[in-house]
Amino acid sequence: MESFIFEFLKAVVALFIIVDPLGNVPIFIGLTEKMNQKERRKTFQTAIIVSFALLMVFAVVGQQLLAIFGISIQSFMIAGGILLLVIAVKILVFGGWEEKVVSPESVGAVPIACPLLAGPGAITTTIVILQTSGIIVTVLAVLVISLIIWVILYFVDPIHDFLGKTGSAVVARVMAIFIAAIAIEFIIEGLKFHGVI
Repeated sequence: MESFIFEFLKAVVALFIIVDPLGNVPIFIGLTEKMNQKERRKTFQTAIIVSFALLMVFAVVGQQLLAIFGISIQSFMIAGGILLLVIAVKILVFGGWEEKVVSPESVGAVPIACPLLAGPGAITTTIVILQTSGIIVTVLAVLVISLIIWVILYFVDPIHDFLGKTGSAVVARVMAIFIAAIAIEFIIEGLKFHGVI
């Protein structure tokens, strides 16, 4: 039981750091600043549903998807680690994503749900958790993270006001350092399996 709780908490923390809903608050505000409150709520609802669905699909059939393409989890960890590292560097250098918004209706799905919430990093992490901790831990972790995302998006305005521009930038960059560290761990584990190190 203790082992299960530890694995579950580890999975939730890893996903939370990768998804980084707090660090993305300034981006959420920026992407929806021209919307009224009703449009913003609808956008965030779409984001939550789409990101939850994407992560849940990979939590349930991630293993089968890897098998179909003949990819080992270690190779996926290396590829995912490199992608995570790129994301972390982009956030550290530029302070966030540079996404062009095509239409308000699509903002919830792209870029908020994917790639900001359920991007390559979160998908990689979900598959790794599935492989290392099992389906139950993975599904529960995705559910908890989706609930946390919902709470943060519901209170996005007060959170942004509380953090301010400087606070939001600091949170985003600190989270980016953790993302980079997780990325390095993924790459090292994958390389160890392949006998490179």
